[in-house]
Amino acid sequence: MSFFTSIGSFIMQPLYYAISAVLVGWHNFWSLFFDPESGAAWVLSIVGLTLVVRAALIPLFVKQIKSSRNMQLLQPKVRELQKKYGHDRERLAQETMALYKEAGTNPFASCLPLLLQMPIFLALFRLLDQAAKNEEGRGILSDERATEFAHSELFGVQISKTFLGADGDLGVQIMAAVLVIAMLVTTFTTQRQLMTKNMPESAMSGPYAQQQKMLLYVLPVVFAIGGVAFPIGVLVYWTVSNLWTMGQQFYVIRRNPAPGTPAADAKAEREKAKAIRKGKPVPTEVVEAEEVVEDRPAPRVQPKRQTKSQRKKGPQNRGPKGS
Repeated sequence: MSFFTSIGSFIMQPLYYAISAVLVGWHNFWSLFFDPESGAAWVLSIVGLTLVVRAALIPLFVKQIKSSRNMQLLQPKVRELQKKYGHDRERLAQETMALYKEAGTNPFASCLPLLLQMPIFLALFRLLDQAAKNEEGRGILSDERATEFAHSELFGVQISKTFLGADGDLGVQIMAAVLVIAMLVTTFTTQRQLMTKNMPESAMSGPYAQQQKMLLYVLPVVFAIGGVAFPIGVLVYWTVSNLWTMGQQFYVIRRNPAPGTPAADAKAEREKAKAIRKGKPVPTEVVEAEEVVEDRPAPRVQPKRQTKSQRKKGPQNRGPKGS
């Protein structure tokens, strides 16, 4: 067991140095304005670390959005393959992967930002957890600064404490609970934003859509359950990261929505209104988008349910037209 622990520690060591370097750098900056031992200086340092990590992941996020959009647009073709090769799972898998390769997309690309964030998240958790419990620094975070963090307070609450380890401190429990709820709400909102605004109707069914719907409810629950064991400082990191994701996703969907989605219709309406307001001709792509919307089949009207006696009477027993 110690062998695997040593391997894990060896792998995480570079992350400890990288994360602690950014964290200490921000702490040096905020110490110019706040008491270095205050919770404000440490919380703002964690926020700064979050912004640095998320800024570094922007290229991967853009790739994730593009991959997710391509996956949505390919769903009608995927369903055709399922009808054709549903009896042969191996052939279905081969044809589906060939379709993804031809379209230049990868079903696993949408998970990359989350997967790359997890080691960073775990390293930050271990860094702050060791500082809180043992007042022991890692990377370039010295033992002295680890002790400062362990005892730092924000609004009278130690940010190194967890909800489960509050020892009856109501302030810690309230702050931790608020951050866990914020983490849950932002995760749910981000996922729902993607499904309701940037998914065409044709992609709202099938395995990919079912996967998205499952994540919509499963991820917030997972984070909520795990969040009660995270130090308040770690909850700050994850909540700020979720807010960044929500804002970044809103910007990308608004500026570059997938065709045939509510977000694309809303963008066409904005551009049309802008052109009319400035007295300019409506852009061609906006006109084409409106034509696509108009050409969409109208929703099927379900016939009214009739009683058994009404069905027996039939049309011959109904009153004359216009009566």
